[in-house]
Amino acid sequence: MKNNYKIAIVDDEPKIVRFIKANLLSFNYQVCTFSNGEQFLEQFDLHEPDLVLLDVMMPDMDGFTVLKQLRKFSKVPVIFLTARSASDDMLQAFDLEADDYLTKPFSLDELFARVKAVLRRTKVNYELGREESRITTFNLEINIAQKRVYVKGNEVKLTNIEYLILELLGMHMDKIISHEQILTTVWGPDYSNEIEYLRVAVARVRKKLKQAGCDHYLEVIKTYSGIGYSLISSKGDYESENKPASEEN
Repeated sequence: MKNNYKIAIVDDEPKIVRFIKANLLSFNYQVCTFSNGEQFLEQFDLHEPDLVLLDVMMPDMDGFTVLKQLRKFSKVPVIFLTARSASDDMLQAFDLEADDYLTKPFSLDELFARVKAVLRRTKVNYELGREESRITTFNLEINIAQKRVYVKGNEVKLTNIEYLILELLGMHMDKIISHEQILTTVWGPDYSNEIEYLRVAVARVRKKLKQAGCDHYLEVIKTYSGIGYSLISSKGDYESENKPASEEN
């Protein structure tokens, strides 16, 4: 029986493509392959993959350029598979809204764990979205149905990870959500201890809300040191805090 998920592999190394494809098929995923970025972008609408495994180092159009073009019309989850392990490359990938970054060589167990985690996030995002259509606090609006965030009516461009964090906090307004719970829900169980991932992501959300003119951009996502985070409603307890909020996470 075929898996409902279709995965696209974009890589110019035939041996790697054949190897990954064979193993994905063994787990009943549907697979489509592309030897270069231009071919992938041109045929994207014909295949409509649920997840993309994208190489960085490809001739003519590298993976970063491919993702930049892809994000103009699709939010499909993307995992980079690359031999480039420099932190600058990883930061660039996440700036372009990649969902994960896996350096070669990697084990099949690690690859499939990442694939399952990203697909799980996609499913969680869909299921959360069915419960409530819109969440508002101050001049911030989380439109669950559209999977978009607005400040003063203007859309705030968030990555998939950033959006999922804000949505999860919004679904539990004024409640403290632990680091572990956020990491497990958004990234997956294998990331339950990666608190630095979460701190960086929250800092980026706050920065984007600030740039968009969000009232109380620091206080609206409240930090509970060593515990977790909470999205504070406009009637919440942020005003009772005597100590000004810090941008530390």
